[in-house]
Amino acid sequence: MNYPHQYYTTSLPSEAVRQEVLKSTYLLLALSMIPTAIGALFGLNISFMFLHSSPILGSLLLIGGMYFLMFQVERNKTNFSGIVWLMVFTFFMGILLGPLFQYTLRIPNGSSLILLAALLTSVVFFVMSSIAFVIKKELNFLTHFLAVGSVVLLIAIVANIFLRLPGLYLMICGAFVIFSSLMILWQLNQIVRGGETNYISATLTLYISIYNLFTSLLQIILAFTGNDRR
Repeated sequence: MNYPHQYYTTSLPSEAVRQEVLKSTYLLLALSMIPTAIGALFGLNISFMFLHSSPILGSLLLIGGMYFLMFQVERNKTNFSGIVWLMVFTFFMGILLGPLFQYTLRIPNGSSLILLAALLTSVVFFVMSSIAFVIKKELNFLTHFLAVGSVVLLIAIVANIFLRLPGLYLMICGAFVIFSSLMILWQLNQIVRGGETNYISATLTLYISIYNLFTSLLQIILAFTGNDRR
C-alpha cells in the first residue's frame, strides 16, 4: 500500500507545538482503533465470496476504495471533516480484516495467533517510537528509501493480484514488516523534529503502517505455523 507524501518546512515549530502535534496524533491514533474494531466485527459476519469469484476485479475495487478514502483524509486534513474521513477509512479497513480473521479463527489456536501478532506489533511500535525520540537528526537516507520502497511494494502487490504466487506473497509480507517498521520510525521522527505539523496526516501514515505491520505479521505467523491461508 502506498503512503501519503510528507513535506518539510523551512522553519521548525516550537517545542510546545511539536508536543501538541505528538499528543494529538497519539490520541487520534488510539481513537482510530475503535472504528477498526467495529469494522472487524462487521467483517467477521460478511461474505467475501466475490473475491473468490472475481479476485482481480474485487481486489482492484478494494484498493481503489482505500485510495479514495486516503485521498479524502489528506484533502480535508486541515479541518474536522478530515477526522470524520479518517474514522470512515479506519472502519473500512476494519471490515477488510474480515477474510483474514475468518480464516484465522477457524484454526484451533487462531485467537492466540491474532493476539501474538497484535503483541508483536505493539512491541515494534514501542521500539520504533523509542528510537524516534532518541534520534535528533533528519533521516534523509530513510526518506529516499521509503519513497522507492513504497513504489516497489505497490508494483509487487498489483503483480501478485494477477500472478497469485504464494512465495511472492510471503515475501511481500516480510517486506511490509520492514517497510512499515521504518515508516513508523520516520513519521514519529518527523513529528519530534517538527517536520510534520498536521496530526491528521501523521495519524493516517502511522495507522496504515501499524495496520500493514499487524496483518503482515499475522500472515507470516500463519505460514510458519503451517496454516498458510494462501
